[in-house]
Amino acid sequence: MARTNPGTLNLKEKVVYINRVAKVVKGGRRFSFSALVVVGDGNGYVGAGKGKAVEVPEAIKKAVEQAKRNLIKIPLKDGTIPHHITGRYGAVKVIMKPGAEGVGIIAGGAVRAIMEVSGVHNIVAKSIGSHNPFNTVRAVLNGLMKLKDFESIAGRTGSERAEEEPQAVKDENN
Repeated sequence: MARTNPGTLNLKEKVVYINRVAKVVKGGRRFSFSALVVVGDGNGYVGAGKGKAVEVPEAIKKAVEQAKRNLIKIPLKDGTIPHHITGRYGAVKVIMKPGAEGVGIIAGGAVRAIMEVSGVHNIVAKSIGSHNPFNTVRAVLNGLMKLKDFESIAGRTGSERAEEEPQAVKDENN
């Protein structure tokens, strides 16, 4: 997959989770913070990153830089995903289904944050298994990377695009 230049995109960032971690040393405990951040342009580009530092703002800054390096492009169709998909990572399984116009983002926590920054406006998602935000984000990105748009599948199989409008059903009484 080709790398995306984050400088050309208008990225917005969203902090998903901040955790205080402690390292026990001879003199006591050393505290630091880990931050999980997702970035996206609202038009199909999304990435996630994790940063660790002694101060929260520095951890968020590191996470944003890592997220910009991990950008992926996802296919969107009318403000939703093109088809049903399941993403897995560790003990987390996230099921994502396209939503009809006006449904909104029916998802919790980390899944909602990713959908908001990626530009998905209508989706139904369910996280099954562990609710660890780090693994949930990785599971969602795993699922989004597996998405295929119609044009790529049609190009690979050599099929033509069918008519968008369904055929009218004939009335049996006429």
